[in-house]
Amino acid sequence: MSATTTTKAATHVADSHDRIRVHGARVNNLKDVSIELPKRRLTVFTGVSGSGKSSLVFATIAAESQRLINETYSAFVQGFMPSLARPEVDLLDGLTTAIIVDQERMGANPRSTVGTATDANAMLRILFSRIGTPHIGPPTAFAFNVPTRVASGVMKTDRGNRQETSIVREAVYQGGMCARCEGMGAVNDFDLTAIYDESKSLSEGALLVPGYSMDGWYGRIFAGAGLPMDKPVGTFTARQLQKLLYGQPEKIKVEGVNLTYEGVLTKIQKSMLSKDLDAMQPHVRRFVERAVTFTTCPECNGTRLSREALSSTIKGKNIADLCSMQISDLAEWLRGLSEPSVAPLLRGLQHLLDSFAEIGLGYLSLDRPAGTLSGGEAQRTKMIRHLGSSLTDVTYVFDEPTIGLHPHDIARMNALLLQLRDKGNTVLVVEHKPETIAIADHVVDLGPGAGSGGGEVVFEGTVEGLRASDTVTGHHLDDRVRLKASTRTATGVMEVRGASTHNLRDLDVDIPLGVLCVVTGVAGSGKSSLIHGSVAKREGVVVVDQGAIRGSRRSNPATYTGLLEPIRKAFAKANGVKPALFSSNSEGACQACNGAGVIYTELGVMATVESTCEECEGRRFQAAVLGYELGARNIAEVLAMPVTEALDFFAEGEARTPAAHTILGRLVDVGLGYITLGQPLTTLSGGERQRLKLAAQMAEKGEVYVLDEPTTGLHLADVDNLLGLLDRLVDSGRSVIVIEHHQAVMAHGDWIIDLGPGAGHDGGRLVFEGTPAELVADASTLTGQHLAAYVAG
Repeated sequence: MSATTTTKAATHVADSHDRIRVHGARVNNLKDVSIELPKRRLTVFTGVSGSGKSSLVFATIAAESQRLINETYSAFVQGFMPSLARPEVDLLDGLTTAIIVDQERMGANPRSTVGTATDANAMLRILFSRIGTPHIGPPTAFAFNVPTRVASGVMKTDRGNRQETSIVREAVYQGGMCARCEGMGAVNDFDLTAIYDESKSLSEGALLVPGYSMDGWYGRIFAGAGLPMDKPVGTFTARQLQKLLYGQPEKIKVEGVNLTYEGVLTKIQKSMLSKDLDAMQPHVRRFVERAVTFTTCPECNGTRLSREALSSTIKGKNIADLCSMQISDLAEWLRGLSEPSVAPLLRGLQHLLDSFAEIGLGYLSLDRPAGTLSGGEAQRTKMIRHLGSSLTDVTYVFDEPTIGLHPHDIARMNALLLQLRDKGNTVLVVEHKPETIAIADHVVDLGPGAGSGGGEVVFEGTVEGLRASDTVTGHHLDDRVRLKASTRTATGVMEVRGASTHNLRDLDVDIPLGVLCVVTGVAGSGKSSLIHGSVAKREGVVVVDQGAIRGSRRSNPATYTGLLEPIRKAFAKANGVKPALFSSNSEGACQACNGAGVIYTELGVMATVESTCEECEGRRFQAAVLGYELGARNIAEVLAMPVTEALDFFAEGEARTPAAHTILGRLVDVGLGYITLGQPLTTLSGGERQRLKLAAQMAEKGEVYVLDEPTTGLHLADVDNLLGLLDRLVDSGRSVIVIEHHQAVMAHGDWIIDLGPGAGHDGGRLVFEGTPAELVADASTLTGQHLAAYVAG
């Protein structure tokens, strides 16, 4: 064979497609970004919060890959999928199938558990239906979401051109749901004094349930159902009260309109109590906490399952026993089960459970409600199905996979990312932690600033090159916060006695007040259980957690923080008109697009076309409203301002509005000075949304602030600003408790409470309390060892 032939064979044309090419990306704040990314390598994207990382990785590369994959399905199948528009980019080439593992919290459906979300429950149900003794039925007989149904009557079956008829008596379709609690594990009881005021009539507002105003349709429906509207509820007959509270749905006609009436408690049961408490709007949650008491179901003892399902066992354990075990213990128990008839099922289940341990989630149990998982836990749970996958040449896209991880666990996460890469996959990671940036084959740094000041590639190359570069990330990559020379002295303590939520072991601890207290420990050690179980519900405590912000594409920072209210009033006062004119959701909205600024054209299975409204040119308001000005700016121009510009605008002169200035100051304090007032909440990153929540809750009159991992989504350079904000809160007389893994926050704290020593039943104990300097000197705990290495570095 000649040398020429050998060369040709070595450089096969198929091997030349070794890069993902992006040319002219303009999604969100990206400014014509062009970049080439190596395939089968680990690329980390860095840059300050809001610099455009997510816009490039998720909204451009991953979105286009998913759109192209969806187009391979038939039009019928596409009709059931979300329609995706093509990202604003000139060229995207060399894409492979993208698998996105993001930070989105798992659904807060109270019926969803770790087991149901990962297929582990499905496998266990099959296992019990095959080898459980006594045999009680198919897999559905062990499903707490499936009720048992009994049917009698005539059954008709069409067969070709004839119909077969048979009489069925007491045909049982076996489900595993506990009939008493309907598979929820808890039963509820209503405090009727919180439901209605018996001294008032319905028309006087006797109902105390949020949303039940008698001025609107509810008043007409209640009257149309035959309830007395002007008689005090306390004087209702037993039948009238039964109908008011427990009436079953019935069709009624009111003013010629067909409507449905149902009792107040019947409706509450469906509309409020079928949701997870944490997923409710604050005012609804306060009502539910006031009006409803939840107690463990006495019938199933909280297992959610029927007696029949609990009666079937394998080696003396029923399915509820297995689901309540710590997953690492369950994996060990399963290893001792040898049953050739279900060998493939056991292998699959064993691999799934081992993956939990491998990814650092062995401390969870399968019956843990999915809505209680933190952002980091939810993300790692989603990773499980990809570990051990036989797929290669796939692009895995991760959004800050180290969120919620103790420094001890980050090394394990890094090993998993490298394992995915070494199987021949392209791994794209958006990340701020230096430990993960350090393992990158290729680094892309976006910036130089945030918002309109970002959207450019400021560095591309190796980690060493980044360290030497003149970029914000390069300057801060080796930053280390020094231990404080002196710490603040506590002004008092908050006593916690006998804390036993989840894995806590009858914990006693005094949390100091008037200082910055950091609660730390490995993932699953009991930090959130301690704070949310024993501190969060106390009087005067304001909690800023990782829960998602609820808001549509019409919601923005101005509406979420209450900033729009003083702005509308200032515009109304300056122009002598109604405040409602200055809301794009009310009277001032452009009538062509209903204040959305864009027109959406549905094209069935094709992507929905989004075009700027020609009437208002995307400004969302009627032309007449845009004629009213405040400080020579109209309402659309004000909403297009970045926070820092608006802060100066409302500080002095004709536009001076102290209420608006105060809220804007809080947004600057939390590092959101670059976002615009009218930017849709749906375009904000996870870290930005949490800081927006912090800014909104700083307005509450609380004495103790609890922050759950506030460094989530923060660039190294922004952590300094956060520490400054925490200091200002403490210096203003507040107490600040932070659940955090970031060593910079630990080093800056006045007092550290370290839980451990491990996770799950290996944790839940107090392993250290004292100052950061004492923790470093002690170095007996995992946290102490990592903090000592951090400050030494």
